[in-house]
Amino acid sequence: MANRQHGCGIRGISGGFVAVLSVISALSTPDALAEERAFSDVRTGDWAGSRSALGAKGVSLGVTYTGEALGTLSGGAKQGTAFEGLVDIAVDVDLERLVGWRGATTHLRAFQIHTAGGENAADYAGSISDPSNIDALATTRLFTLWVQQDFGPAGSIRIGQLAADDEFFISDTASGLINGTFGWGNNLAANLPGGGPGYPLATPGVRGQVSVSDTLSLLGAVFSGDPAGSGCYRNDSDADPQACNRRGITFSFSGGALWMGEAQILLNQGEEATGLAAAYKFGAWYHTGRFSDQRFGLDAAGTRVSLADPAVVDVDTQDGNWGAYGVVDQTIWRGDETSFSLFLRGGFSPSNRNLVSWYVDAGFGIKGAFPGRGEDTLTFGIAHTTMSGNLADLDRDVAFISGAPYPVRSGETVFELSYAMQLAPWWRVQPDVQYIVRPGGASPHPDDETRRMGDALLVGMRSEIAF
Repeated sequence: MANRQHGCGIRGISGGFVAVLSVISALSTPDALAEERAFSDVRTGDWAGSRSALGAKGVSLGVTYTGEALGTLSGGAKQGTAFEGLVDIAVDVDLERLVGWRGATTHLRAFQIHTAGGENAADYAGSISDPSNIDALATTRLFTLWVQQDFGPAGSIRIGQLAADDEFFISDTASGLINGTFGWGNNLAANLPGGGPGYPLATPGVRGQVSVSDTLSLLGAVFSGDPAGSGCYRNDSDADPQACNRRGITFSFSGGALWMGEAQILLNQGEEATGLAAAYKFGAWYHTGRFSDQRFGLDAAGTRVSLADPAVVDVDTQDGNWGAYGVVDQTIWRGDETSFSLFLRGGFSPSNRNLVSWYVDAGFGIKGAFPGRGEDTLTFGIAHTTMSGNLADLDRDVAFISGAPYPVRSGETVFELSYAMQLAPWWRVQPDVQYIVRPGGASPHPDDETRRMGDALLVGMRSEIAF
């Protein structure tokens, strides 16, 4: 059975890739190619001058389609291939050019997310680190909607429906990988209610940015504490936050507040810079809500007992939550067409109220790794997630009370190698390989709780087209 599943996964990946190639070939008419020369970075060109006319008024419209097939060939929760797609629509408006409002801009971003068979890559791999950064509940949703006021070189303020992963805890080099943890890291996504204000859920918030100098800036923001909304967990403590806020228009103001701050030192960022680009970031966050203890609950008398104890009738909670993190992204060599960059990110949070206590990822990116392929990027990354020590103690409690073997969760490690090929200015194809050690931190296998899931091997292909 396992061999048949592996074969289906490989055929699914290759079949999906051939289908993408067929669509692109059909679109490549002579008239389309002539129009492409005017707007070479988008497949559909200038729309008979409409794009240029809108741009002259300060309106920019972008449409990108990302489709992928990602197969779990061995290990994980089960074997099989996930087919996923994302239509990403963004509208940016320069209000100074449109209506004369100096220094003001607006931004809207919406998604149409779809899957084949209703299962995502994470359902197969069973990992905390989502193998795909476009994984989400299939739906059409609003993501972000905000207005920003710039104050020249002094800084800016942004207000509206915001996503923290647009600006906080970001490494440009790590963005060459498709596993979600290399974007909105597990130290945030696994610890914050509803995954926090990161893809695919944003929340109302306010963000301020102050430029202290040409190289140093400070970011500060406050977000609504739970993007799922106040009624999400009322009748079901395990309710899906994405299903509760299916259309992205809940505009939740519940669950306390998430405060984030980050200091950024950015060096040689401009295209004309002669030195090597570097980014150093240091941040912290604090959440004002209440968080469930990872090991203890309450019995009928209000006494703290292990959550593994059948006498538990309620959860024990902790006031507030916090974490700190750092990012280093450094180009160490640059030639005519080639550059080599390194990244390192890490963060920690208290163990008693978080699923993840420590997190670190690192890797490198090579732009123009092969002669004549100056726009291609080869990226390799390793991400390690350390599970809460309290959670490991709970697993030991389960084994002791049940008298049966039970895996003890400790940590999960992801290895990823990805190569993004720029086949045209508007088209990128990205083969990807991931190996996940101890999925879920060594979570029990869904078919047998006495053993953990096996290490997962994933192979996939992504295609991204800018229309």
